[in-house]
Amino acid sequence: MKKNLLYLLIFLFSTSLYADINETVENFDQVKANTTIERKLTDHEQKRAQKLKEEATEINEKLQQIDQDLKKDIWYTKYNNHQIYIDIENELNEIEDQIKKIDPKKEADKLLELTRQDKALQNQLELLSDFKAPPFESLTKPKELESAPPIENPFNIFNGFTYLKTMKKKKESFNRDLLSLKALISKLTEKEHHSKRLNQIYGGDYNLNRIEKLEYELDEIISTHDIAGKTFKLYAKKVDDNALKATTDIKAQMKRLFNIAIIILVILLLSFLFKYLAKKTISDNERYYMANKGINFTNFILILLVLLFSFLENVSHIVTVLGFASAGVAFAMKDLFMSVLGWIVVVFGGSFHVGDRVRVMKNGLEYVGDIVDISLLRMTILEDVTLTTLNHNRRAGRIIFIPNNYIFTDLLANYTHGKLKTVWDGVDFMITYDSNYKKALHLSKEIVKKYSKGYTDISRKQLNMLRSQYSLKNINVEPRAYTFMEEHGIKISCWYMTNSYATLTLRSNIFANIIDAINAEDDIKIAYPTQIVNIKRDQHLPDKGEDINEEGVL
Repeated sequence: MKKNLLYLLIFLFSTSLYADINETVENFDQVKANTTIERKLTDHEQKRAQKLKEEATEINEKLQQIDQDLKKDIWYTKYNNHQIYIDIENELNEIEDQIKKIDPKKEADKLLELTRQDKALQNQLELLSDFKAPPFESLTKPKELESAPPIENPFNIFNGFTYLKTMKKKKESFNRDLLSLKALISKLTEKEHHSKRLNQIYGGDYNLNRIEKLEYELDEIISTHDIAGKTFKLYAKKVDDNALKATTDIKAQMKRLFNIAIIILVILLLSFLFKYLAKKTISDNERYYMANKGINFTNFILILLVLLFSFLENVSHIVTVLGFASAGVAFAMKDLFMSVLGWIVVVFGGSFHVGDRVRVMKNGLEYVGDIVDISLLRMTILEDVTLTTLNHNRRAGRIIFIPNNYIFTDLLANYTHGKLKTVWDGVDFMITYDSNYKKALHLSKEIVKKYSKGYTDISRKQLNMLRSQYSLKNINVEPRAYTFMEEHGIKISCWYMTNSYATLTLRSNIFANIIDAINAEDDIKIAYPTQIVNIKRDQHLPDKGEDINEEGVL
């Protein structure tokens, strides 16, 4: 019984020991398996950690690049400076509130320190005063657009084109600013994404303040971009409306300018036609010249009137102003106006034409020459070799400018008025009292008749043609001869008709023939101032200073 009990105890112990051994073996195997699993997990985590580290490094590099780009962004710079200005302003307000609450007697040192800080902050605010206004105000509240300039005449077309160019530039500038703001939002969004990823990698509250600041900035800038986008639509619409109005006005004025150009072209074509007809129908060069001048003046007046009535909206105002100013202007520029009036009298009166030979007298001086031009203000004369230049001026060939108002105040003689191209000229010579004056008168008259016969016939025809224009009672153009008693002898004066442009030629020829004829006669002698001195023989001549009686010297 005891033996059985002993066997039973041994069996139970053996069974328990075997179970413990099996459990120990199983636990060892489990620990060994767990150790293997832990080793595998550690390797995976290290690889993952390495990847995260590499990713973090790459993200930091991207963030650095983004920060570099943001430093160059003008909008972000303005935004940060504005935020700095607001922070400094808030800090300044807090310090000023503290200064008001401090007792100067008890806390003098603290008051001094706060006052120093207050002054430093005020200096900083002054430096940042340019960033006081909101940074995006130019996008959310742009300046009012300029109204389209009034384009009331073709001269304003250039102003209209300038305005259109300005409006286009403003619209493009606004759009560029809006796109740059959108690019800033894109950069900040990318920065926020990378920052949040870093926070996930490092865990905890890493860079949380930075992320919150980015979120705040993004929200504010995105909100501003939305407002700016709506503002741009309204702004662009206003720009387009103003540009459309300016474009419409420009088109109207260009059409108006085209019509004016057509009218001026028609006037010029008509002037060319009239000039062509004048050249074909007028054979006289002087008359053709004056007709050409008249056509040019008419063209100028017509074109001036077309431009005046086309470009001036209210011509009556101009007329009124000119009416008030005419008195003063007329007084200040009376010579100019009188010259213009003289030009009108000369051109339309027909007293003078280009090519006429005239004599001008001014301040005792005489000028004889041919008219080569008649302009609005003056006549131009080319001085010729004449009896006047021979006896008075002793020079010729000068260009003489005569104001047109001269015809109202001084004497202006025309040697070739109308169809009359001849003029009376004469030769005078003296013969002695003992000469046969009748023979001398006859000889000189015959010579004058002989050499002036052609001009006499021409003059008779020309004067007959002038009868229809003037009351001519005596048109006797035959040569004439007169005798006069003079101090030194008998003066014979012969008059004849000659060419107005060549008086000296015929005068010289007649003088030469008269001298030859007189020298051939024995009973005709040329007289000239002479003295006869008779001195008696053995007569005492008085000393110097004594009077000489009539018997001594005659």
